[in-house]
Amino acid sequence: MKRNAFIVILLSLAITAFSQQARKDFKVDRSLSASNYLAYPGPLQKKLTPAPSGYVPFYLSHYGRHGSRWLIGDRDYNRPVAWLEKADSLGKLTPKGKEVLTKLRKLRDAAMGRDGELTQRGALQHKQIAERMLKNFPQIFAGKANVDAKSTVVIRCILSMENALQEMVKINPELNITHDASYHDMYYMNYDDSLLFKKRMPTSAMVPYTEFCKNHEHPERVMRLLFNDDEYWKNHLNANKLYEVLFKQASNVQSTEFRNSMSLYDLFTDDEIYDLWQINNAWWYINYGACPLNGGKQPYSQRNLLRKIISDADSCIALPHPGATLRYGHDTMVMPLTCLMDLDGMGMQVSDLEQLAYKGWNNYRIFPMACNIQLVFYHKKGSKDILVKVLRNENEATLPIKTDIAPYYHWKDVRQYYLDKLNKFTE
Repeated sequence: MKRNAFIVILLSLAITAFSQQARKDFKVDRSLSASNYLAYPGPLQKKLTPAPSGYVPFYLSHYGRHGSRWLIGDRDYNRPVAWLEKADSLGKLTPKGKEVLTKLRKLRDAAMGRDGELTQRGALQHKQIAERMLKNFPQIFAGKANVDAKSTVVIRCILSMENALQEMVKINPELNITHDASYHDMYYMNYDDSLLFKKRMPTSAMVPYTEFCKNHEHPERVMRLLFNDDEYWKNHLNANKLYEVLFKQASNVQSTEFRNSMSLYDLFTDDEIYDLWQINNAWWYINYGACPLNGGKQPYSQRNLLRKIISDADSCIALPHPGATLRYGHDTMVMPLTCLMDLDGMGMQVSDLEQLAYKGWNNYRIFPMACNIQLVFYHKKGSKDILVKVLRNENEATLPIKTDIAPYYHWKDVRQYYLDKLNKFTE
C-alpha cells in the first residue's frame, strides 16, 4: 500500500511539473507564449549524442517551416488601428490606449504590402539552421555532395529555401544543388486534405472548445486599460476580437525589426498570457493533433509527406553519396507530421482540454517559426544495418519504437513501423 501511495505521489508531482512548465517558461520569456508566432529559438540541446562506434552520417532528410514572417491578412494590422482610431475620435481612449494606437500604426505601416512575407529575422533563421547542418554533419555535405531542395509555391517558403541554400554554398561552393517550387509537388509538400479537414470541428469538439474559451478569455481588464468608457467597449466593439488580435500582434513583434524597440506584452498580466496561450494551444491540438474529440485522425493529413520521406530515403540510401533532401513548407505540415510520427510523445490523446497543458502538449515547443524535422541516416563499413536519428527543431527526439541505441534507431524498424501505421489508415 505504501509503495502504491508513493507511486501516486510521484505521478502527481510529474503532472504538476508538466502543468507548471508553460507558466514557468512564460515568466522567463513571454515571447514563448506566441505559439506558432514564436521566433525560432535555436536548438536547446547544445551537444548531440555521438553515433555508435564506426557509424558515420551519410544522408539527411528534412522538412522545415518558413522563417519568421509578417502576419497573414491585412485585417490583423488594419482592424485594430481602425477600431482604436474611431474610439480616439470620440475621446474614448485612455493615455495607454493612445500609446498602443501609435505602436499599432507603426506596425501597420511597416507591414503594408507584406502580407505573410518573410522578415529579415526569418531569412537569418534559415541561414543559421543551414550553417548548423553543415557543422553537425560535415560528412553529408562534403565535396560535391548532392542537395535536392524543394519548396511550396508560397514566396516566404521559397525565400527561406534560397537563404538556406545560399548559406550552404558559401560554406561549401562545391555542392551540387538543385532547387524547385512547383504545384507538381504540393500533393506531399502541402496537401489539402479537404475530406479530413471537414472533420476537424464536429459538435463533439466545438462544444468543449467553446466552453474552454469562455473559461479562459477575459478581456475586461485590458479593455479598461485602453478605453475610458465601459459602455463604449461593451456596446460598440467586439472586445474578444480586439483582445485576441492585440495578443497576436504582441506575439509577432518578435519576428520583426521592431523587436528591440517595441513591445505590446505589457498590456497583459501573466495569467492573461497563460490563458490566451491555452486557447491557442487547444485550437492547434484539436485541428492538427491526435485529439480524440474529433476522432484523432488529423495528423494523417501528412500521410503523403511521410510516405515521400520514406521512399526518398529508400532511394537515396542506395546511392554512394546521397547528400541531403530538403523541403520547405509550413507549420500546418510540421505540426501534424510531428504528431503522426509521435515524436517525443506528441501523438498523445487527451480528451479533457483542461488537462492538455498538464500532460505536456505545448505547441511552442513543436512549431515555432522555422521549425523543422531532420532525419539523419548513418552507416558503417561492412554492415547493412542503417541507423537513423530524428532531430526535432535540432534536438534529439524519441520515437515510439524500441531501440537498444537511443537516440539512434534501426532504419528497418522505423520504416516498417511507420509504413504499418500508414497502411492501417482508411480515408
